[in-house]
Amino acid sequence: MTAIDGNSLDGVSATTLWTLHNRASEAMRSDGAIRDPWAVTLFDAISYDYLKFGKPNQSHALRAVAFDAAASAYLTAHPRASVVALAEGLQTSFWRLQRAGVADELTWYSVDLPPVMALRQKLLPADDRIVPLAQSALDFSWMDRVDDSHGVFITAEGLLMYLEPEDALGLIRDCAARFPGGQMMFDSIPHWFSRRTLKGMQLSDRYIAPAMPFGLTADEAVALAGRIPGVRGARDFAYPPGRGLFKLAANPALDRLGFVRRHRPSITLLEFG
Repeated sequence: MTAIDGNSLDGVSATTLWTLHNRASEAMRSDGAIRDPWAVTLFDAISYDYLKFGKPNQSHALRAVAFDAAASAYLTAHPRASVVALAEGLQTSFWRLQRAGVADELTWYSVDLPPVMALRQKLLPADDRIVPLAQSALDFSWMDRVDDSHGVFITAEGLLMYLEPEDALGLIRDCAARFPGGQMMFDSIPHWFSRRTLKGMQLSDRYIAPAMPFGLTADEAVALAGRIPGVRGARDFAYPPGRGLFKLAANPALDRLGFVRRHRPSITLLEFG
């Protein structure tokens, strides 16, 4: 296969190459946090200066494992559900869930901007279960395409932090109103990390991460259940333990310390009423 130039992606869209670098690097390890053959295939197929994102780490692989666990649980209970992957980037969750045996009857809606969707179309296999939607997650017309008759599971993996707060909360509010009985999962960064990106966070001497204006603590995210109409429940979804410091960070005892809980990243699972 001729290598594809990853420089066709820029701005926030280029961060999908950052997460791909981390996920593929883990998948290539014998003791890696994730098994993700398609991530490795994409990594090898895209020509890009990945090291400008700095040394790879476990964070995005562990996040993906957590999202897979929640999606698997929902699909086990609702095997014919629709999964909506907002700002999907170069995630390969569909194939991991297929390997887990929970994707046989679902419909998968892949939502992202046209340059990202064009890259997915070139590099990933077509499947009748996948509905590609080349548009912004904030263009809510995607909601009109989703079949919600068998349940809906919405993922916003690595998305909300890049949105303005009113847009992020508006997206949750509209999803809750449109898909009662469904679930939505998203990850958040703490406020200190958000402030750091607004000042220009350098991952290396060649790359400054895009601004991430939306931050939430774990407890603020859980409190959305009492703040946004239609959100009947919310729970903090723990990152799985990784290696070294990532294993220590997943220790439940450590999370009981208020300072740690307020300053760590979080994953939240919402239930819509």
